Amino acid sequence: MKLDDYRTSDNISDQRGGGGGGGFNLPIGGGKMGIGTILILGIAALVFGINPMELMQGGGLPGGAPVATQQGGQNAAQSCAVDEKSKFSCQVLASTEDTWGAIFREQGQQYQPATLTFYDRNGQSGCGAAQSAMGPFYCPADNGIYLDTSFFDELATRFQAAGDFAQAYVIAHEVGHHIQTITGRSNEVRRAQQATSEAEGNELQVRMELEADCYAGLWAARNRDRIEPGDIEEGLTAANAIGDDTLQKAAGRRPVPESFTHGTSAQRMAWLKKGLTTGDPAQCDTFSAARL
Repeated sequence: MKLDDYRTSDNISDQRGGGGGGGFNLPIGGGKMGIGTILILGIAALVFGINPMELMQGGGLPGGAPVATQQGGQNAAQSCAVDEKSKFSCQVLASTEDTWGAIFREQGQQYQPATLTFYDRNGQSGCGAAQSAMGPFYCPADNGIYLDTSFFDELATRFQAAGDFAQAYVIAHEVGHHIQTITGRSNEVRRAQQATSEAEGNELQVRMELEADCYAGLWAARNRDRIEPGDIEEGLTAANAIGDDTLQKAAGRRPVPESFTHGTSAQRMAWLKKGLTTGDPAQCDTFSAARL
């Protein structure tokens, strides 16, 4: 994706090298879950979704010591200049800011951007501890996207989804969750989940994730002049790789649709395509769709 000449966002904070955000265990069924299980959760809660810790407990986890954070202005520019992955992430975020800013203005509203926080290995979010094993995630409590850029290497190796557009898709999907938060969609879904069965709650979560996929495609559609040959295929490869059915099969399990929280590979690709082909937020309303 051609973003070499694009500005970098100022809505950047950095916890790299700050320490803190120490380890934790999760009490589930009377036991504790170690890092191996968290790795699976980081995959199954999609690598691209809301913090898996929040999904499991309905709130934040206690982290370790406060993490030193630099934010905004010159500090943001310095954080974006750390390496090519950081720079590209900052450019993608800036592009989403401009795209969604224009969409909100069309509706007579003002867009309030998310903040992208870089961390390495361990960090701290408004939803609790951040760890690399979780993959990138969005925290609605502080309107923050949390990213350890080493995940992009894992995306290429573990998930066989290399390329800059696959990386951009990760960030644009998280921004999609931010859109859901500031429009009130997230709160509506959380309230509905509290009043339903686990299976019904999972279905609502799938619709949330697919809507965010569509929003990621919408962002790309509105920046079609910057898309290069092979980009769309990279995004679809990434969407295919992180479908619930594909991940459960890769883990040696029989896919159980009632347990899906992010959608099948086919659904993820379909909704990403829908955003790409329409570029229309109204077409991303998965909650009005009779079939996903």
